[in-house]
Amino acid sequence: MGTSVLSLRIDGELLDRLRNHAAKRGMSVQDYVVRTLIRDDFDERFQSAVEETEKFYGVT
Repeated sequence: MGTSVLSLRIDGELLDRLRNHAAKRGMSVQDYVVRTLIRDDFDERFQSAVEETEKFYGVT
């Protein structure tokens, strides 16, 4: 299994929130994001967020 690099551009407010969540757990932002992405329920939560966003913008 190889590795890849993922680069994100996010606004400062969201980054601050991520830093706070990570700090509460004694983790770096990168480790916190990776741990969040590998959670068992991530796919379901992500799909739900996509559906809510689509409803908000009237896509569906």
